[in-house]
Amino acid sequence: MTGRDAYILVLDTHGVNVWCAAGKGTFGTQELIHRIEETGLVDIVTHRVLILPQLGAAGVAAHEVRKQSGFSVEYGPVRAADLPEYLNHRRATPDMRKVTFPLPDRLVLIPVELVHVLLPMIIAGIVLYVLGGPIPSLGVVAAILAGVVLFPILLPWLPTPNFSTKGLVLGGAVALPFAIATAARSPDGLWSIQGGLALTGIIALPAMTAFLALNFTGSTPVASRSGVRKEIYRYIPVMAVLFGSGVCGAVVFSVVRWIGG
Repeated sequence: MTGRDAYILVLDTHGVNVWCAAGKGTFGTQELIHRIEETGLVDIVTHRVLILPQLGAAGVAAHEVRKQSGFSVEYGPVRAADLPEYLNHRRATPDMRKVTFPLPDRLVLIPVELVHVLLPMIIAGIVLYVLGGPIPSLGVVAAILAGVVLFPILLPWLPTPNFSTKGLVLGGAVALPFAIATAARSPDGLWSIQGGLALTGIIALPAMTAFLALNFTGSTPVASRSGVRKEIYRYIPVMAVLFGSGVCGAVVFSVVRWIGG
């Protein structure tokens, strides 16, 4: 933007990026109007046009902004790097409008999500190691890492159209080897206490992965606010039932194994 004579109006999104803030409402109509009024923008500039980032469109009702503030809204390019060219012509090319989400962008998300789950993952791993041994412990760690590390990497190639079922598929694939290993510890295979524990694991672990995968609905430019809301209401109860059934089953089989010596 070197050499440009322009003002930047800053909205308070509490540190959240434009895309996520638009979905949450912090980059939204009322915050924009509030900042226009608070800065006295009407007395600073002679024009009445605001250029907003394209990914903020989901949170802003342009007609309400115009009605309440007198400023009209136009949407600039997706990437800030395209702003100089956009300002030269006041027109966005198809490439400027195109939203991409390549592997490097997805990899950036992993450390943030990993920090949030690191302590609970360590605690869960230790508890399950004490109660059930190394295989269940490694299984829950693998399910969590699948949700925060493997999921963003494999996102474009996982089947099904939404995040929840993608997570269930990935979680099932990750949980299967641990379920087989648990069942293999008994000569009776699935028809045993160990087999029962294996079955409960393969029910509960995919639900954990799917729940963590939902975090990426707010970190990616491939989901809509209404679509995410619909998906959450549809699949969170399913995850809760699967996880609850798995945990209850594991408790029952563990008690039976303990009673049986």
